[in-house]
Amino acid sequence: MGSKKKEIALQVNVSTQELWEEMLSSKGLTVVDVYQGWCGPCKPVVSLFQKMRVEVGPDLLHFASAEADCLDVLERYRGKCEPTFLFYAGGELVAVVRGANAPLLEKTIREQLEAEKRVLAEGRERRVIKDEALSDEDECFSHEKNNGDDEDLVSSEKACTLAIIKPDAVVHGKTDEIIMKIQEAGFDILTNEERTMTEAEMRLFYQHRAGEDTFEKLVHHMCSGPSHLLILARTEGTEDVVTAWRTLMGPCDPHVARREQPDSLRAQYGTEMPFNAVHGSWDSEDARRELALLFPGFQFSDQIPESAPLGHEAEGAEGPNKMLCSPEDVDEAARDQGEATS
Repeated sequence: MGSKKKEIALQVNVSTQELWEEMLSSKGLTVVDVYQGWCGPCKPVVSLFQKMRVEVGPDLLHFASAEADCLDVLERYRGKCEPTFLFYAGGELVAVVRGANAPLLEKTIREQLEAEKRVLAEGRERRVIKDEALSDEDECFSHEKNNGDDEDLVSSEKACTLAIIKPDAVVHGKTDEIIMKIQEAGFDILTNEERTMTEAEMRLFYQHRAGEDTFEKLVHHMCSGPSHLLILARTEGTEDVVTAWRTLMGPCDPHVARREQPDSLRAQYGTEMPFNAVHGSWDSEDARRELALLFPGFQFSDQIPESAPLGHEAEGAEGPNKMLCSPEDVDEAARDQGEATS
């Protein structure tokens, strides 16, 4: 209960124009997490905000969250595909950070806080900006009505896939490192949601593996603690997002990954099956199914290219027909079983 109170006190929820004006009048620097109603505030950055608050104190550093649909002033941020952090000082916008990029957020907080201290102490001129990046072309999500239904459907014009940072990686504190590597590899993180899966969800999610001996162990593991669910798109390169993500993950078995693709995520953060740190959709059809199950409000783009074939072969980092999920020293049947492990 004490932890919950701490989080509420840390980040003020701004839901009305009156509260917005009150927030702008705060002395010092205020960081506002502008979020969409369908995904909620960005939970992964709360630990960073707590750390910064403890380090610098509450006098000149404030944190707030605001749903874009609730405030007219945030109208141009509605339907955005990633969290947006607005930095205000003296009632003016001084910086913007897009995406849950913890290192960049921390760097920007420190820089803007020091700049505001100089403004307050020395009377220096405050550097005010306009968010020039906002334009209709930048919006990668659109809200559409579903045959007259009142519920909004969130859709992406980019080709997307599902990524999961599994409980074993989360519990060992590797989430931020993995997210940084994903971004460095040229992926756009459209959504990053921390969630503890239910047994019913995971049984449905892995229903195609229900007959395997490892099924119960896999379901138990995926429900054992919080995971991070990410929707990924590509920001650069010609390789489609599904194949690119599977290549970055590496072979499913961490032992094989360390031998064949030592720079892959599973080689670096996995230990043994099924504790292989990350999950990825097998192909575009699988991505549609998984996203529909875990993000019911997300409308998958019809423009996504086909990636790996529907069989048990895919193109890995070392060339075509490389088995991504099976060790070399087992027979073909064992390969097929290992291949299905994601």
